Amino acid sequence: MTPAIIAVAPNGARKLKPDHPAVPLSADELGLCAAQCLEAGATMIHLHVREPGSGKHSLDADLYRAAIRAVRREAGDDLIIQATSEAAGVYDRHQQMAAMRALMPEACSLAVREILPDEAADKEGSAFLTELYKAGVMMQYILYADTDVQRFHELKARGIIPGDKHFVLFVLGRYTAGQKSEPVDLLPFLHDWSNTDGDFAVCAFGAKESACALTALGLNGHARLGFENNMLLSDGSTAPDNAALIRQTVQAAGVMGRSIADVKTARAYLAALR
Repeated sequence: MTPAIIAVAPNGARKLKPDHPAVPLSADELGLCAAQCLEAGATMIHLHVREPGSGKHSLDADLYRAAIRAVRREAGDDLIIQATSEAAGVYDRHQQMAAMRALMPEACSLAVREILPDEAADKEGSAFLTELYKAGVMMQYILYADTDVQRFHELKARGIIPGDKHFVLFVLGRYTAGQKSEPVDLLPFLHDWSNTDGDFAVCAFGAKESACALTALGLNGHARLGFENNMLLSDGSTAPDNAALIRQTVQAAGVMGRSIADVKTARAYLAALR
């Protein structure tokens, strides 16, 4: 099996200090968290930035640049920095695309439902994706259900989504009661996905986040972990920080027959998908 790419999503769009004092909000906090998660085994950081003071979700390019500088200062070049384009009820697709164009990050995540919500958005959305693709941005497409996988294939077949192989994220349990994921939630996604389509990673909610991640690793997938979706260790206790969630899964990866990718391997592997 290929080495597993482990990403940390340390804060998301909504978590604040009352949710957990170790939620990183400022650029400096994100930098320190990145270094801790790198040491624990992460290869990538899924980066959200927040407005100073309010902690409100932001796609501001200057806030992103400050956070990227902080991550590079604390973790060097040993993490892939993936910027989110998430709307989070704050931005529309035009603002999302403008933000990523202004930033042109090393990597970014894109929810198909947000960037390509309907046929009327196809032309503009395809031009945006092609621009990032040609610029060498490592794109990860976020899919929330098996119906998203089917639509992803349809968009790819029509040339709306550029490229042959892709890196996608399956969000397990997004619409279940209480947002508690189970490993079995992965099966509907895989029904319509094969290794000829590219590579998949999963993220999950609740104390079974690590179990879901390890299930994905056992099936030659990858994983995204962290406070964005979950703050619980597998025993149900609250994790002291994001690094603890990374460490828990990394230490068990060998049971599933997987080694953990370093950043050189991960960058080369994702570049090869193009």
